Amino acid sequence: MHLLAALVALPAMCTAFVVPLPSAPKHAVRMMADGDAAGAEWRGGQAASAVSKDLKTLLTNENVASILPHRYPFLLVDKVIEMEPGKKAVGIKQITANEPQFTGHFPERPIMPGVLMVEAMAQLSGVLCLQPPVSDGKGLFFFAGIDGVKFRKPVVPGDTLVMEVELVKFMESFGIAKLKGKAYVDGDVAVEIKEMTFALSK
Repeated sequence: MHLLAALVALPAMCTAFVVPLPSAPKHAVRMMADGDAAGAEWRGGQAASAVSKDLKTLLTNENVASILPHRYPFLLVDKVIEMEPGKKAVGIKQITANEPQFTGHFPERPIMPGVLMVEAMAQLSGVLCLQPPVSDGKGLFFFAGIDGVKFRKPVVPGDTLVMEVELVKFMESFGIAKLKGKAYVDGDVAVEIKEMTFALSK
């Protein structure tokens, strides 16, 4: 009898421990109605994936880690897809929601911090300069200065940040390198840097 009474009371007892789910934010994405999709052409996963088939990976994330001293969560170059040794390079940084900075920047509207995008471009610069013919790869490459930074659009989880850096000057006797760069999302400029200065320390 006591067991039966406990089973009857169980649903009421459990409701006391139910944590209410947060209401959907006002800016939540609404599912497309049938009318909204009128005229839209379905491409499918294979066609969407084929867009990047001509982008060959020159340096994998493991290759990048063998050149730079950075490690998770601060290794911000996922791969390099183009490079002219001693001149310029193109690298990729995939922006994902599980990166630690998004727990506080900002919880309700995650946006990639500008300083981290600049750091990612600096790391791509390091990949370029810590290889021949600029250097033998020994030592560390320190960020020494930056000038003319402009942020053109917010970068958010789900975006692919395509970065391009170019070596403008390398003063070998002083170990000083100057580079410029831009980063793009969906073909639009997200960040541009007029000048980055680095010091190579052996």
